[in-house]
Amino acid sequence: MTTSFSDQLWAAGDAVHREILVHPFLRGLTDGSLPRAAFRHFVVQDSHYLRDYARALAVCAAKAPTEEDVRAFANDAVGALAAEQEMHADFMAELGPAPAAPGGASKDADGVLPTTRAYTSYLLATVYSGSFAEGLAAVLPCYWIYARVGAELLAKSSPDPLYARWIASYADEEFQSVVRRVLRLADRLGEELSEAERRRAAEHFAVTARYEWMFWDAAWRGETWPVPAS
Repeated sequence: MTTSFSDQLWAAGDAVHREILVHPFLRGLTDGSLPRAAFRHFVVQDSHYLRDYARALAVCAAKAPTEEDVRAFANDAVGALAAEQEMHADFMAELGPAPAAPGGASKDADGVLPTTRAYTSYLLATVYSGSFAEGLAAVLPCYWIYARVGAELLAKSSPDPLYARWIASYADEEFQSVVRRVLRLADRLGEELSEAERRRAAEHFAVTARYEWMFWDAAWRGETWPVPAS
C-alpha cells in the first residue's frame, strides 16, 4: 500500500513536533509560568512572520493546480494578514511596549529578528523557485503543526487568561477545517508526484518544521541580533 503524501510529510517532521510539545515555552503557556517578555517576543515576531507567510501563500495561490485551490490559498493569504492585524491590536494592547534596554530602548526590540528572517527567507525562496508541491510542503508545517499543537494545548489550556485566549485561537474548528482542506489537497497532489518529487517536498517540510521549533525557542531565549544595527 502506497503511503499517502501527507503521511510521508508528517513522518519528516514528527520528531520535531514531539520536541515542540515538550518545549519550556509551551509548558510555560499551559502552567501560566511563561514570562510575559517571552510571550511578547513571540507575538511581535509572529506578526512579522505572518506578513511574509501571507506572501508565500499568495505565491502558492498563483501556482495552484485548480481555480478552487487558487481561491483557497488567496483567502488563506488574506486571513494571515487579518490574523496579524488582529493579533497586534489585541495582544499588544495588553502586553505594552518593549522594555528599555540598558542605555535606552533597543532599536531591534520590535524589528525582524534572526530566526524570523531566516524562516521567512527560506519560505519565500522555496515557493518562488520550487514547484507547487515544494511550496506547499514548505508552508504546510505552519498550518499543520499549529493545528496539532493547538489541539494538545487546548486540552490543558492555561490558568493565565491571556495565554488561554491565545491557545483557543489556534485550536478552534474553523482553523482545523482549513488544515484538513490543505491536507486533502496534499494527498490529491501526491498521487501525481514521482518519488523524487515527494522526497524533495518532504525535505522542505522537515526544514520548515525545524524552523517552527526554532521560532518557539527564539522567543524563550529572548533572541536578539548578535551585533547592533548601524
